[in-house]
Amino acid sequence: MSEDALNRKGEKKTKLIIGVMLAGAFIAVLNQMVLSPALPSIMEELHITAVEGQWLTTAFMLVNGIMIPVTAYLINRFTTRQLFLSSMILFTAGTVLAGFSKTFLLLLAARILQAMAAGVLMPMIQTVILLLFPKEKRGSAMGAVGIVIAFAPAIGPTVSGWFVDVWGWNSIFLVIAPFSMLVVILGFALLKNVGETKVLKLDFRSVAYSTLGFGGLLYGCSAAGSYGWTHALTWGPLAVGIVFLIVFVRRQGKIDTPLLELSILKNKTFRYSTIIAMIVNAALIAGGIITPIYLQNILHFSALQSGLIMLPGAIIMGIMSPITGNLFDRFGPRGIALAGLGIMTVFSAVFVFIGEDWTFGVLCAIYTIRMFGMSMVNMPLTTWGLNALENQMIAHGSAINNTARQAAGSIGTAILITIMASVTALSQARGPVKATLAGMHAAYGVAASFSAVALIMAFLFVKKEKRIDDIFCD
Repeated sequence: MSEDALNRKGEKKTKLIIGVMLAGAFIAVLNQMVLSPALPSIMEELHITAVEGQWLTTAFMLVNGIMIPVTAYLINRFTTRQLFLSSMILFTAGTVLAGFSKTFLLLLAARILQAMAAGVLMPMIQTVILLLFPKEKRGSAMGAVGIVIAFAPAIGPTVSGWFVDVWGWNSIFLVIAPFSMLVVILGFALLKNVGETKVLKLDFRSVAYSTLGFGGLLYGCSAAGSYGWTHALTWGPLAVGIVFLIVFVRRQGKIDTPLLELSILKNKTFRYSTIIAMIVNAALIAGGIITPIYLQNILHFSALQSGLIMLPGAIIMGIMSPITGNLFDRFGPRGIALAGLGIMTVFSAVFVFIGEDWTFGVLCAIYTIRMFGMSMVNMPLTTWGLNALENQMIAHGSAINNTARQAAGSIGTAILITIMASVTALSQARGPVKATLAGMHAAYGVAASFSAVALIMAFLFVKKEKRIDDIFCD
């Protein structure tokens, strides 16, 4: 067989592996977004309170966040086939169980199974893609991951709402389950192993510290949005989380096989890319959390109209992800990162001036341009940071990056919701609508400030040339 034929065969094999894994990631990300529109129906049918219903999303977030730090160990310990197929089978089992659940506890157990699988899938897929491609082609490859991240959250709530209205909340999971089963079958047939496995010892104390640390932090931030920062359900878990995170970090530096190789944060490129990604993720919360409240509570748009306003932005992100990935491969991260963060900052600031009479078209345009800026930031900066690591450290880098972004998103949500609630309360004399708008203006202002900080950091630290070497500071 000629060299060209071998290369074509290798490329086809690579595309099949990526295609199967991205299909699994798409289903997992989609699943995270489908429950919110169904919660009212679930509460009514299962006879549960709003607090109990919220646990269906809170528990998913907690388990998902707890699983991500463990993925570096799992990726290095098990083969690609073993880990991907096990995760997808677990996810499928949870989805089928959710589809046939008749009680709250059964549905909660199903969501936990789904979260355990979803927490592993995205860091694993990022790691596999980076190992399959040389550094000069990783931007384009990671652009495919950006398509998944863009489209799945956009169509999830809209499709979910339609299914709930027509066939009931169980139908959401019963529709997802066959697609999940198909991915499992394709995985068995097509998936090949990537990278090498190692016989590693799992440090159970690190797992326990990580679980208590990240679990406490994520739950405390979630509670802050509902109860405020002074409530025991907020500061109690936060205190526990911070203490155990400190213990976790100290232990990672002392043991021979750490759960997370935190020493890679000494790599300046990876450290700065992770910090900027955290700030950007916190800033994006304004679009995902506050904008729907504004659209439905102030402008009285329906849930479907709210989804339609956000849909073009997601489509633009999906289209731009491979384009920005290609630009990254050709020109490096600096230009596209500065352009994207500049657009994000300006159009986040525009939302500070939202009012009662803003039209569907204007809001759709502003939101879409903001997401256009976002498409130039997330995947290019993540790829830039992970490219700076040795291949054997990529699994740890992916796990650290995903964990950090999830933590930043939770903290950002808590901060923005608290600011919105506080300013709204202080502005009650202006009337309920004006007071709510004042709170939203303040929250959007803080989100724009987050974007501005990320822009300044990118200007200072993201280099013009592609940083594909491994540079560590003492």
